Amino acid sequence: MIALLALIACALVVYLLAHPRTASGIKVVLLTAPPVAGVIWLLEEVYRRSFTAVAVAAVFVVVLIALLGLLGHPRLPIWAKVSVFGTVPVAALAWLLVVTADDTLKDPGEDPCSMYYGGVGVSKAFPPQAYCRYEDGSTHDLATGTQFVFWVCFAISLALLSMGLWQAVRDPRTLVRQFRSPMTQST
Repeated sequence: MIALLALIACALVVYLLAHPRTASGIKVVLLTAPPVAGVIWLLEEVYRRSFTAVAVAAVFVVVLIALLGLLGHPRLPIWAKVSVFGTVPVAALAWLLVVTADDTLKDPGEDPCSMYYGGVGVSKAFPPQAYCRYEDGSTHDLATGTQFVFWVCFAISLALLSMGLWQAVRDPRTLVRQFRSPMTQST
């Protein structure tokens, strides 16, 4: 039953995203809210991290306002506005790959640090870093290329969303215009 409801919800989202009369603000919310809601649910119900879930929700609201402000920015080219939809997921995926590079959740002895390098895997959430620590105190970085991809995408996303947040603060009507249907908007 849950799978059927999820399938119907996905079909509705695809319909609304493809429908030309759907306002861009509604499309942005439909595109961004489900993954964030899933993360918030996991933090609250599975991991029992209520404060972290509230922090994720607050950051999402700010990012959503910045994203709507970015889409309503009058002088940015469309490729700059749309590129944030590529850089944010790539940054999130790169972050996930970096913080799980040491694979400490696997059975002891099967993580890359103990199998290939003879050390213990260590990872930090932010700034994302994974490395092997040896008994003599030396370290070996894991996933350095992925760290570079994360920082490039993070910087681009941060710059674009900062411009969008500035636009939303400077002209709050930008947010309202994003929720109007394209057929009812006037200059």
